[in-house]
Amino acid sequence: MKQLDYYVLDVFTDSRYKGNQLSVVYIDHELDLEQYHNISREFGYSETSFVYYAEEEGVFKVRSFTPAKFEVTGAGHNLLGAVCLALLKKWDIFKKQDGAQWVKIEDLKIPLKITEENGLPYVGMKQRPARVIGKVPTEIIAEATGLEIGDFELNGWAINIVQTEVAHLMVPVKSLSALKNAISNKALLKKASEQFGFEGCYLFTTNDPASEILAESRFFNPSVGIDEDPATGTAAGPLAGYLEQLGYINQNQDYRILQGTYVNQPSTIRVNVAADGIWVSGSSVIVMEGKLFL
Repeated sequence: MKQLDYYVLDVFTDSRYKGNQLSVVYIDHELDLEQYHNISREFGYSETSFVYYAEEEGVFKVRSFTPAKFEVTGAGHNLLGAVCLALLKKWDIFKKQDGAQWVKIEDLKIPLKITEENGLPYVGMKQRPARVIGKVPTEIIAEATGLEIGDFELNGWAINIVQTEVAHLMVPVKSLSALKNAISNKALLKKASEQFGFEGCYLFTTNDPASEILAESRFFNPSVGIDEDPATGTAAGPLAGYLEQLGYINQNQDYRILQGTYVNQPSTIRVNVAADGIWVSGSSVIVMEGKLFL
């Protein structure tokens, strides 16, 4: 019976039992698609990442799946947790790379920037520049989130589909109370995502002048089986790019996004918009590890 090492991490946090939970499985070769699906469903977290070092390519490779059999290809908590795990375990994943460090998720090359904070590895993942690729009528999202039309009146910003690696819907709401009251009507959100061509729904508000954070957010993605995600790097990057294009934030400056408050898994995502891409950064901690059997 073949055994594989697995780990569970809390991602986009430096404290256990906060952040976004991620299971990571170390493999020595690609598995069958059914095995990826079965293992991801068994863990039951929003995503499970499978990692190995490809000697012939000289690169650390990651594949990630949801319990609903959807493969995730963006640079989000699925990738951040996998890289942090490698650094915490002191795996030599950059031994054949001179200078710039990078990893692959599926076949996408992701540049990294690695530092250390409070004794933990702090990993920045570079996403592509944000592109606004569409809009969704307010009334459709109001019905799908249980809010009123007036709840989306934030600085005159539209509900736009924004893409770096993954296309997500950026949904501005006027206040923290409106953000708290939002619900996920799974059927209506799935219908809207199919009709307009986005994946998840990222509700956010910037209307908290006393806060040190850029925005507080919530993420619903029933199209891939995620009811509410505690931290979503693939959505935080597009949000930062969108706000920079609106003139709300500056390039080359660090900002923080708070997510996961309403599922009791508060997560802090750091973002920085550069001229040639968007850095999404954070840390992770290992919560458990063990063996699984194929």
